[in-house]
Amino acid sequence: MASGPELFVVCKKCNSEVSPYITECPYCGTRLRKRAPKLEKGGGAPRAARRRERPKLSRLKPGEIPGVRADRRPYATISLVLISVLATLAYQAGAYDPVTNIALGGTIDGEWWRLVSTLFVYDSTGYEVVALGAVFLFGWLLERRHGAWATLLVFFAGGAVGSALVVALDEGALAWGANSSALALLAAWTIRDVLARRRGEEDDADLLGVLVFAVVLVLVPIAATEAHSLAGLGGGVTGILLGFLLARLPQR
Repeated sequence: MASGPELFVVCKKCNSEVSPYITECPYCGTRLRKRAPKLEKGGGAPRAARRRERPKLSRLKPGEIPGVRADRRPYATISLVLISVLATLAYQAGAYDPVTNIALGGTIDGEWWRLVSTLFVYDSTGYEVVALGAVFLFGWLLERRHGAWATLLVFFAGGAVGSALVVALDEGALAWGANSSALALLAAWTIRDVLARRRGEEDDADLLGVLVFAVVLVLVPIAATEAHSLAGLGGGVTGILLGFLLARLPQR
C-alpha cells in the first residue's frame, strides 16, 4: 500500500526536524538532498504514485439492493396459496361440490387422491386466512432455507398423513383445508432452530411467535367445522419428523 507524504525529515547532523520540501537544514546548513521534490499546482503535497484501484462490482440482479443479496421468489409457496384461493372461490361461486368432487366428508371409495385435493378448499374465511397465512410464512421460510422441493414435500406429506389419519379413525368426517400442512411446515422449519438452541447457539428466530401460530392452528377446529383436529395432529407429527431430517441437510 502506498504511504502518504512525509510530514518532516530529521537532519542527520543536528537531529532537527525540518520540512521535507527544502534542500538544506536551516539550523546547521547541512545538505539534505540535491533537489527539492516537485509540488502539485496549488502548492499541495505530491500525490502517491499509485492510485487505489476501485473495487469492481458485478451488475445488480433484478430486484437486488446494493449490498443485500436478493433471495429467489418463493414460487412453490405462492403457487400453493394461489391454488387454494382459486379452488375456494370456484366452490363458493357454485362451480362444484367439494364433498362430491375433491374434499373429505364421506366414503372415499378408492379415490385416495382426495387425501391431497382436500387441502385446497375452505368453507370458512377465517380458517382460510389463518391456514394460508401460516402456509405462506413457513413455506416461504422453508423454501428460502432448502428450496422449493422441501416446501412441497412437507406440505403434501403432512397434509396426506393428516387426511389419512382422519379416514382411518373418523371416516366420513369433514377434513377440509390445510391446517395439517400448515402445522407440518411450521414444525419442519422450527426444529432446526430448536436443536441449535439446545446446543447453545444463538439465532434471531422468534420461537414465541411460532408458538402462537401453532396454538392458533391447533384450536382452529373449534371455530371451523370443516377443519379436523386429527388432521392437524398428523400434520404436526409428520412435520417434526421431516424437520429432524432437514436439520441434517446444509442450508441453501
